[in-house]
Amino acid sequence: MKRPLLYFISMCFMHFGFSQVVINELDCDTPGVDNMEFVELLSDTPNFPLDGYVLVFFNGSTSGMNSSYFTIDLDGYVTDINGLLLIGSNSVSPSPQLLISANVIQNGADAVAIYQADDTDFPEDTVATIDDLIDVLIYGTADADDADMIAIFNQDPRFTNIQQINEGSGNNTNSIQRFVDMDDNVSYSATTPTPRQLNDGSGIVLNGISISVAQSQYDEDQSFDITFASESPVAETLNFNILLDNNGFDSSDFSGNTAITIPINQSSASTTITLIDDSDDEGDEVTRIRFESLPATYLALNDNLEVRIVDNDFTVANFGTPLNPTFGNVTSTQPGSYYNSLDGLADAALRQALQDIIANQNVVRAQTYADVLDILREADQNPLNSNQVWLVYTEQGRAKLDLQTGSNNNGKWNREHTFPRSRGGFNDIEADDIADGIDVFWTTKADSLRHGNSDAHALRAADGPENSTRGNQHYGQYTGPVANQGSFYGDVARAVLYMDIRYNGLEIVNGFPSMTGQLGDLNTLLDWHRNDPPDDYEMNRNNVVYTWQFNRNPFIDQPDLVEYIWGNNVGDPWSQVLSVSQDDLRDVKIIPNPSNGVIRLSGIIGRTELIIYSIDGRRLNAMTVNSDRSIDLNVPSGIYLVQLVSEDKKIVKKLIVN
Repeated sequence: MKRPLLYFISMCFMHFGFSQVVINELDCDTPGVDNMEFVELLSDTPNFPLDGYVLVFFNGSTSGMNSSYFTIDLDGYVTDINGLLLIGSNSVSPSPQLLISANVIQNGADAVAIYQADDTDFPEDTVATIDDLIDVLIYGTADADDADMIAIFNQDPRFTNIQQINEGSGNNTNSIQRFVDMDDNVSYSATTPTPRQLNDGSGIVLNGISISVAQSQYDEDQSFDITFASESPVAETLNFNILLDNNGFDSSDFSGNTAITIPINQSSASTTITLIDDSDDEGDEVTRIRFESLPATYLALNDNLEVRIVDNDFTVANFGTPLNPTFGNVTSTQPGSYYNSLDGLADAALRQALQDIIANQNVVRAQTYADVLDILREADQNPLNSNQVWLVYTEQGRAKLDLQTGSNNNGKWNREHTFPRSRGGFNDIEADDIADGIDVFWTTKADSLRHGNSDAHALRAADGPENSTRGNQHYGQYTGPVANQGSFYGDVARAVLYMDIRYNGLEIVNGFPSMTGQLGDLNTLLDWHRNDPPDDYEMNRNNVVYTWQFNRNPFIDQPDLVEYIWGNNVGDPWSQVLSVSQDDLRDVKIIPNPSNGVIRLSGIIGRTELIIYSIDGRRLNAMTVNSDRSIDLNVPSGIYLVQLVSEDKKIVKKLIVN
């Protein structure tokens, strides 16, 4: 059993009256996902305005070089009736008066300091200073002392012998708390956290109020109760208001009383909220239930409680998911002459001409890594539900609202680089974290490998844990989660083959290389491309990305190009006529799809050869048809590829047999 860690470290510097505000408590490391971190300030007098103060966090690591990584402007904030201001994420209880993102405060050896200054005086990477210093706490999590940081702050003549305070080892349950004795000597203790309470147990005891609902998600036409409970019965009638608005969710989306009363000597109250069922496809929304006002002697134990409102007016696309694909419903939006310059070329000349199209520095645009999220919300939208994205490896839909924004990726989706960043040698660049929209972009060329980080043709919405499982494995090493149906095989193959042509410095090779810039396995990817041809879902995302980047993935528009660059037709001159003369066959329908094994061909014009392949490329059967007819395939349940060949025209369609 781990025994609680308790440190009492006497400090030689004094607590001076002119400080006005000090760092009263710090919890830099909490167990698990580390989302309960906080820092608490204490003023000499209650209800003290913090205008003109700034809180600065410094990174004491070797790479951090004692420089600032996070700054909080305290203008507009006021300490409470006990002189306290709690700063932390919404996961902290009681609820902080000043909210920051979870897991922002770094473990040690680091420092946090209060300055009488402006936040603009401390841009990121500002070296720690004693200029305008009010108070400082240097802390660690069982780390060696940061001698450089200690030396910087010991230059302040008001403080002597500043030491580094240890909160405990990783995942500890302590906080560092400040104490002052009768002689004004300051000491620190690492012990059980006491947010929104004076460390010595004195002060006015605040009555805590909590918010609760039965579920975290409701449909647009449902009602639900919000219950408010106090830790102790209220000494007099308590009246307060709540707010529910959040982004697009407002008073037009619900009805119910938002003025709450807890009667004298009672400890609870509730209100019923009815969600309005409109006919608009607004997408799923989130209401944030929060206190608008509480008297000074009350404390919000939790706040900003999120409840998802599921919109039942989602739309369904006219094409299928990769699991149940359709073909021919989505038409390529490529300009008519987009690939004309490729005709008659072979080998290196064909590759170069193709790169000249998709990396044309006078046309092609690069967006930021943050913009990619907006691209994926549209390009990877679930055809069955417009409020979801389709996840590439786990082959399922997930709410667009479930985007991963913190360290916890369970149940979340994020951006998957089909060509892993570590293997490609590209990472975030300046301003990559700014979503500035479709009309703000970088110019880019074939040598702009840095833009491979945010190329949406090679990025897909993916389940967070599965993305981590794939890591930077080559395809062939990684084949997806257990029991997946391989609906993404061709998609990811064409994505990374696109990257090979688009950026100088990238190459798809056989095997599993370790050299930066190379990705494998080429033979696996060629098989995946052949056995999982482009469907409507993939064509739609190609069209969407084209509106942002002004370039296309040619292996979706012209899948036979793969054979001329890496496959069976290497060395042969490319002829676009032979590749795109499928148009007549695009009208051929296989009905029904999925089927029970008996299908009907519709749209046959003239002699057509029908060839059935298994999903792994084995030829199972072939026949010739001259007109529309029904056919019993006599095959077991599974996914099959049906190739139709008529004169010099051919097309492959995917068929599901239940």
